[in-house]
Amino acid sequence: MRTEISAPVRLEEYRSPSFEIDTVHLDIRLAPRATRVSARLSVRRAANTPASEPLVLDGDELTLVSLALDGQVLATDRYRATPSRLEIDALPDGPFQLDIETRLDPDANTKLMGLYRSNGTYCTQCEAEGFRRITYFLDRPDCLSVYTTRIEARASEAPLLLGNGNPVEHGAVPGTDRHYAIWHDPHPKPSYLFALVAGDLACVSDRFTTAEGKDVALNIYVEHGNEAHCAWAMDSLKRSMRWDEEVFGRCYDLDVFNIVAVSDFNMGAMENKGLNIFNDKYVLADPDTATDQDYAGIEAVIAHEYFHNWTGNRITCRDWFQLCLKEGLTVFRDQEFSADMRSRSVKRISDVRLLKSHQFPEDAGPLAHPVRPRLYHEINNFYTATVYEKGAEVVRMLKTVLGAEDFRRGMDLFFDRHDGEATTVEAFLACFAEASGRDLDQFALWYEQAGTPTLRIDSDYDASEKRLTLTIRQQTPPTPKQADKPALHVPLRIGLVDATGADLPYTSVTGAETTGDVVHITAPVQKVVFHDVAEQPVASLLRGFSAPVTLKSDLDDTDLLFLAANDADAFNRWEALQTVIFKALIEQTSAGPRQQRLAIDPRLIAAIEATMADDALEPAFRALCLQLPGEADIAREIGSNVDPEAIHLARAQMRAGLASALGPVVKRVYGDMKDTAPYSPDAASAGRRALKNVLLDYLGHAQGGGNDATVRHHFDVADNMTDRLAALTVLVHARLPGYKEALDAFAQRHAGTPLAMDKWFMVQATAPGDETLASVQALTRHPGFSPANPNRVRALIGAFASGNQSQFNRADGAGFDFIADFALELDTRNPQAAARLLSAFRSWRALEPVRRARAKTTLEGMAQAADLSPDVRDIVDRCLQ
Repeated sequence: MRTEISAPVRLEEYRSPSFEIDTVHLDIRLAPRATRVSARLSVRRAANTPASEPLVLDGDELTLVSLALDGQVLATDRYRATPSRLEIDALPDGPFQLDIETRLDPDANTKLMGLYRSNGTYCTQCEAEGFRRITYFLDRPDCLSVYTTRIEARASEAPLLLGNGNPVEHGAVPGTDRHYAIWHDPHPKPSYLFALVAGDLACVSDRFTTAEGKDVALNIYVEHGNEAHCAWAMDSLKRSMRWDEEVFGRCYDLDVFNIVAVSDFNMGAMENKGLNIFNDKYVLADPDTATDQDYAGIEAVIAHEYFHNWTGNRITCRDWFQLCLKEGLTVFRDQEFSADMRSRSVKRISDVRLLKSHQFPEDAGPLAHPVRPRLYHEINNFYTATVYEKGAEVVRMLKTVLGAEDFRRGMDLFFDRHDGEATTVEAFLACFAEASGRDLDQFALWYEQAGTPTLRIDSDYDASEKRLTLTIRQQTPPTPKQADKPALHVPLRIGLVDATGADLPYTSVTGAETTGDVVHITAPVQKVVFHDVAEQPVASLLRGFSAPVTLKSDLDDTDLLFLAANDADAFNRWEALQTVIFKALIEQTSAGPRQQRLAIDPRLIAAIEATMADDALEPAFRALCLQLPGEADIAREIGSNVDPEAIHLARAQMRAGLASALGPVVKRVYGDMKDTAPYSPDAASAGRRALKNVLLDYLGHAQGGGNDATVRHHFDVADNMTDRLAALTVLVHARLPGYKEALDAFAQRHAGTPLAMDKWFMVQATAPGDETLASVQALTRHPGFSPANPNRVRALIGAFASGNQSQFNRADGAGFDFIADFALELDTRNPQAAARLLSAFRSWRALEPVRRARAKTTLEGMAQAADLSPDVRDIVDRCLQ
């Protein structure tokens, strides 16, 4: 039988719970194949709920053992139980107690949702709808309950028993080889924040004293032998706690804060109250196995999950349509934290690169949806770049519109008013409207409309009147189920740059409201006039990327290269240079014949050389300026009739051409980047390595070669993973002599470190060349590859699908078929992981006709497959809409 997609859930059909569950007492007796869960629920009928309405609880693959109401076993004609639903009739008018016992098989739970057991450790993942795989419940975010959890297990099997909240009691179970622990969380929470971990783990401990004087025990639990790899995570946690106190006035509220790192985890991490569960890649780090990017990722994700304590836990979502209320807001908070810990300009550029490479294509394809969607079939498929990254951009715009002081007042009001509640985007915005006195109705459209708006800006300078006029047009393209889009409130940060590179003053602006250097664009077409501008300026538009839009302007390459050398806004310096590079790459991609050599504008070469050699600029910033746009980024800018093979060739030609033209300077600056100091993950040291390794990439891909020995030496002498992996990537991707030996040496060195071996798989999956697909297929049979481990799947299969555009999008369709076949097989064990793999098809309609037809055939074949999970069915059907 063909699996049908689940019924849609619609925002307008929201109804508050008919019953409230005030307290939950769980007694969980762990066993690998036969765990028993006894749940005692204190339930009461919500106001205005008819006495005849039954209690309906959610389940998912559950086995009911027993059911009792107020201590009396219920007759079977009083309820109806299936693996996915428990419905109980004839309930008391007043509060009542419900006792439910279910039986689980943690070893067989390969979905990694609910309670599962991996590598001997019991673990839970309940967001979004995993708690219903543990017991029957009102598994929705607006059902807030106080939880007390008793956990029991064999002491030899699971000496560690962790739950939410504070520890209450622990001890041995008399007459058995088992022991127990009781945990109590005093803060009402939704079921998706429930967590449990039991196993044999090592602990790294520290303490933190909050601004309110509370002494908090901090613990990070990892597999034995990994204790030495937790120092950076612990340091990041303590800095996060202090930062949230200083910037947002938020203090931690429990006696303990526990983090557990596990290797088999579908997500990056989970913010369960007081017991954060992490994918171990976001906890474990040492110089030999983690890159600078890994260190930065750990710092950001540790902060993100900690910040959820207030934006997600203390204040949660009324329903899953409000997911951006916790995720977009918390991403904004972790971005600000990382900006304060590192370089604000470099962090902003990195965030925008991520947004453009992941969210912009989502907005432009069949999977487009608003930051707050109004309909979904499977909520698991809406943990997207739109909800997270674009959601963060909307919060950032809100701060830009209101100013820092009113934004902070709005946040304080939000915390004060909605603490302990499950709330909505409307309630969030109402706090800022009240705190600032500003009407935010038009701004709220950012949450409702899908698609990336385009701003077209044309300028006209009247020298006699000393007046600059900008004609600004905004338009948001049609997206699925949203054809016509009203104008948005776009905060546009603008500077006017004179011939010396300084910002020109002006006396006033007409045609739009302004706040400092921010012009508020609110109409489809606006003429904005800057008065008393002493000379013709070059307009620096969208400084700091003040809105998530696509910008088109009448600035030519001369203007852009001038800004790249002179703009006071670091983001716009980078953006101007990237824009010129994009234009050259797109022109080459569309030119023929393909063997035609790319002619690079000498002015562009000079601009890149000046940036590379300018010691006054941060090395990390220079590295970003030297990195060419990725192939997927070029495809996004082209937009339609995309030929990934032509894009790959054009990019390779530009890299080789620049490496040849800049050869002497590249070698000189590369030599200057040598560092004899011990490895440190700090921002300055990481920036120097980033620049050195970008230059190494140019050396390795220079026309005519000649730098093979330099690259191999870089690999051989590297004393840290950042440099070693950079050199290995160049060796493999450029197919330099000795690359196979380097792969073998890397594998031999890191065979016992799974996170390092993930990198080994990823380097090979992202290598260019027609032989890569066969190599990836062979690697699925490697002893180190396991489809049961999400990290390994992402490192090999996910990296090929999303990080190797020319080979995934092969003209013969073999790349499409490989990913589809793997996803179908994976769907039987882990539907979430399978569905995420298939998001690689999101841009298939933008391909040239041959590839587009191949992709469609593959998707249509998947649509005809029997027994697709709802997760995969949802993605396939939406891609084909």
